[in-house]
Amino acid sequence: MSEELHDHDRGLSFDLPTLHRRKMIRLLAGASLVPLVGCSSDDSDPASPSSSSPDSTSSSAASSGASDASCETIPDETAGPFPGDGSNGVNVLKESGVVREDITSSFGSASGTAEGVPLTFTLTVVDAASGCETPKEGAAVYVWHCDRDGGYSLYTDGVTEENYLRGVQETDAKGRVTFTSIFPGCYTGRWPHIHFEVYGSLADATNATSITATSQLAFPKDVCDVVYATDGYDSSVQNLGELSLESDSIFSDGYDQQMAAVEGSVEKGYTASLTVPV
Repeated sequence: MSEELHDHDRGLSFDLPTLHRRKMIRLLAGASLVPLVGCSSDDSDPASPSSSSPDSTSSSAASSGASDASCETIPDETAGPFPGDGSNGVNVLKESGVVREDITSSFGSASGTAEGVPLTFTLTVVDAASGCETPKEGAAVYVWHCDRDGGYSLYTDGVTEENYLRGVQETDAKGRVTFTSIFPGCYTGRWPHIHFEVYGSLADATNATSITATSQLAFPKDVCDVVYATDGYDSSVQNLGELSLESDSIFSDGYDQQMAAVEGSVEKGYTASLTVPV
């Protein structure tokens, strides 16, 4: 990854407006001036690794369920400089093949495959106005994340001709989309994450119009430590060691709703889940 990539991803022009909006909303909510709308919980710390094996981890997240008493919309975040949704040059959403479950490999004329520890992640989109009780069937979710080297397809030198680790799906009757991928690496200046955009429908997504929500999913440190100890993630070890959730430009003002619940092992792969109230 180049230095320009890292600086751009956490640039003030992207991050400050979003962070200021979120902090103001939280201050107003604390003063009882605005109603709460989205899922939250009392537990913000991921669980410690499972003792079943050295490489087995299970971390729970506060926002993984939709049965909490209060309901708060998912925090709005920057899409970053590499969305591929047409807002920063490249538009992969209008290409045939982008609607898919397995995003490990490129599609269309590209043929590359991202290497790394297997990851299957599920996002459950729910209606915040219903108290997070009603799933948003027929919505669409576009996801993208970096490879284990920290590079983004379509943008980063060496993978500009690839479009892997990007895909769109329509939510089912339970509001869910599930993607098969690899565990993303950690690059300089950013906590390990997955970007996603929620659209009102699949037609909206493939036309790159009418985004309902833009946010990011975070990974628990204990899981990252285990994954990054494996071959291929060498640079992630040092990069993660220089970061914390509290110092990250996106998650520093709160990450309870964005911390995924993760289970699995390096040998069998990991599963991650997050509820997304919109």
